[in-house]
Amino acid sequence: MSFELVGLIIVSIWLLILTILFWQLFSHYNILTRGSTNKSLKAILEEMLRQFATTQKDVDHLKMWCATIEKDGQLHIQKIGLLRFNPFKDTGGDQSFILTLIDGHDTGVVISGLYSRSGTRWYAKQVKEGKGVEHELSDEEKKAIKSAKQL
Repeated sequence: MSFELVGLIIVSIWLLILTILFWQLFSHYNILTRGSTNKSLKAILEEMLRQFATTQKDVDHLKMWCATIEKDGQLHIQKIGLLRFNPFKDTGGDQSFILTLIDGHDTGVVISGLYSRSGTRWYAKQVKEGKGVEHELSDEEKKAIKSAKQL
């Protein structure tokens, strides 16, 4: 076999490999530019970068908005506790109750309804961070707050 024939075979194999690589690259380019009319790959990539920057700004805005909503949501009533009990031995049943309405920071109000034979009395106490603000909380009110936190 001559040296020229070996060189021709090597060049042919090399051209075949380059043709396959070029075909794969051309196919990939066609996939990237599909749906665009007379646009170069550079123009398409620049448009994608502009869209990415706009999308990134939108995502950052949505993140800030979600953080604001989550922060504001902590101030809404999130925990509700209800405790029925009998404060007086001369009445039957657990007809008295304590209703606890607190937010994400355990701040809100405790409403107590005490039933006795002579009538029902209503009391409301302000709660801040799980503790009474102006008035000390009773044991039952503390239990109602604890049950609200567990829900």
